[in-house]
Amino acid sequence: MSSKDWLEKDFYAVLGVPKSASADEIKKAYRKLARELHPDHNPGNTASEERFKAVSEAYNVLSDERKRKEYDEMRTLFGSGAFRRGARGGGGAGFDPADLFGNFSGGGAGGGTGDRRFGGAGFSDLFSSIFSGGGAGPRGRGPAKGRDVEAEVTLDFADAVRGTTLPLTLRAPGVCDTCHGNGAKPGTQPRTCPQCRGSGLVNRNQGSFSFSEPCRECQGVGSIVEDKCPECHGSGGVTKTRTLNVRFPAGVADGQRIRLSGRGEPGERGGPTGDLFVLVRVREDDLFGRSGDDLTLTVPITFPEAVFGTDLRVPTMDGAVTLRVPPGTPSGRTLRARGKGVVRRNGQAGDLLVTVEVSVPKDLSDEARAALEKFALEAPVATRERIDARVRRFDDATRR
Repeated sequence: MSSKDWLEKDFYAVLGVPKSASADEIKKAYRKLARELHPDHNPGNTASEERFKAVSEAYNVLSDERKRKEYDEMRTLFGSGAFRRGARGGGGAGFDPADLFGNFSGGGAGGGTGDRRFGGAGFSDLFSSIFSGGGAGPRGRGPAKGRDVEAEVTLDFADAVRGTTLPLTLRAPGVCDTCHGNGAKPGTQPRTCPQCRGSGLVNRNQGSFSFSEPCRECQGVGSIVEDKCPECHGSGGVTKTRTLNVRFPAGVADGQRIRLSGRGEPGERGGPTGDLFVLVRVREDDLFGRSGDDLTLTVPITFPEAVFGTDLRVPTMDGAVTLRVPPGTPSGRTLRARGKGVVRRNGQAGDLLVTVEVSVPKDLSDEARAALEKFALEAPVATRERIDARVRRFDDATRR
């Protein structure tokens, strides 16, 4: 629910109670309306469903003592419409509190969750910091933070599984070495802005209220550079090539982003540095695949190995293991080597999943063919009763 909803909706009227109604009267009115308007009692009635939502919304605010108090305070201040656009004489623009809340709300007050926050600050906090005349307070601006930077790195499969450290060369804005980021010519210093006295904000009166806005003299930075650095022209940053050693943890996955705090672009004139985000791409391996922390491997076996069983020697990322293929193993069965998958930094490890596939030869010697034909005569017939029955029904229906 947005702050604008609190200004425009009369929750007391929605519930049909006076503003002086007690908590019990509000609860009684809500229960009566909820029973009448519940969607189970009015199937397919869209209007009833919308009213049910409105009643629930109103009760969510008025049943909470703190939220009801804040709602009443807001309605008392702004409910008359005296501060809205067009409300002043002569058709002037006026001040619309919805614009103010639109700038600070960040998208609503949480609705059904009961969250009383407007974009990170409660109603009382918002009024104490925005509608007060006490200056910038905790919302002072100052030099802006630098932008975040994103780079992309492609790792070999083995490096992604084991973890690695690689040098990453970037050509991006960095702190100016001549002025060390303050934007001033060597031998000079930025001076404190006389307009905002270094806060980056100035107060502006609007009727009975006082608002803070970025200082136009210093553009909200709080300081003014009179003699600009010849290298960066007062910005505090220049484009430069730099190399960083980036540590990629064991088990990093394709598409994962690694965040390096404070390694992005420098802030303007000494402001805090942005972050560097490294997007990881992983090359495919010629043997192994990956599913989460498990490694996968497909191994062909012969028909006799599947029938009689065998000991299968397979590679891992750091050696080899022996797996027992039981007699009568069907093609596609998966064997598990525990702890031979991706090992995380916390010591937890996935498994190696080995899928066996029976290899069917394309060419046979005369002796092998004769032996296979003899085997076919002696081997039991595969059980396909249900499949054969379905085929017969289809054939019979086709003949009709």
